[in-house]
Amino acid sequence: MASLNRVFLIGNLTKDPELRYTPQGTAVANLRLAVNRRWKDKSGEQKEEVCFLTVVAWDKQAEVCNQYLRKGSPLFVEGRLQSRSWQDNSGAKRNVVEIRAERVQFLGQPGAVGAGKNNVPQEEAGDIPLPHTGPAAHDDVSWMEGDEKSENE
Repeated sequence: MASLNRVFLIGNLTKDPELRYTPQGTAVANLRLAVNRRWKDKSGEQKEEVCFLTVVAWDKQAEVCNQYLRKGSPLFVEGRLQSRSWQDNSGAKRNVVEIRAERVQFLGQPGAVGAGKNNVPQEEAGDIPLPHTGPAAHDDVSWMEGDEKSENE
């Protein structure tokens, strides 16, 4: 039986992108995304829940996200779920599931509040696909171990 690991999200950044570089010089950005869900309960009362997720972008995509996105920026993300684990400073085993971005599309208007600090050239802002670097590219995130904060930031 075949399997599928595909995620589509639309949300807003809860903080500015966090850009880092691996020891090999590869750019990686963590994007903290809030995704809202609204519905009415049985009594007709409006309800809302928010899911906070970490999206990880790599290479040029990470650098462009860092350059133009800011807290509050609306964006569309297409990617896949990726889990990783590490041992923290106290020796406890930590696990996290993140979204590995394959495509990021800016939804805000260039120059609009929350859409970034600069006017984004349309060809750069619209769609930022991840270069095809093979299925194992950037899967080694061991360099990030011990550098995690609380998942509910």
